[in-house]
Amino acid sequence: MHSLIIFASGTGTNAYAIIEYFKKNGKAKVSLVVSNKANAGVLEIAKREEIPFLIIDRKTFHETLLLEQLSSYKPSLIVLAGFLWKIPDALIHAFPGKIVNIHPALLPSYGGKGMYGHNVHNAVITAKEKESGITIHYVDEHYDEGDVIVQARCKVGQNDSADTLAKRIHKLEHFYFPRTIEFLLDTQ
Repeated sequence: MHSLIIFASGTGTNAYAIIEYFKKNGKAKVSLVVSNKANAGVLEIAKREEIPFLIIDRKTFHETLLLEQLSSYKPSLIVLAGFLWKIPDALIHAFPGKIVNIHPALLPSYGGKGMYGHNVHNAVITAKEKESGITIHYVDEHYDEGDVIVQARCKVGQNDSADTLAKRIHKLEHFYFPRTIEFLLDTQ
């Protein structure tokens, strides 16, 4: 069975979708949840699902000890599911081609530092885009510039708000992210 490590900073809806998906098909299990926020909702999900978790700060994030801890789980993939910090080069080099992220827009547009959640949706709406979507991509040394794995699209309506667009984006995320992870595991 494949081991997954999920990094998340927020409520954990994508983490939960991944956990549930693999509980049903048995191809992988989430072995560890890592968060940079002690009050993140994803930690409640980890507790409820009896998944070990780790809370990190900026100093810990750049220490060799973290690499050793992550390596001990022998992850097939490290999944960024709403994790807002830039991944250190040492972590990227320790797990080459094994770190994936989901972004709530069609990259390369609306990516980069500070472009997450409603910031992205408001930018898409302000630019009067006709469509938005999600991008699942590999993580490299730059924000949102790694090779694209999958993109899925949805329409942006004239009367959309960041909230209404976010609801459609979340549906895409919850459907495509677990299935893309499964595909990547099947091709390893």
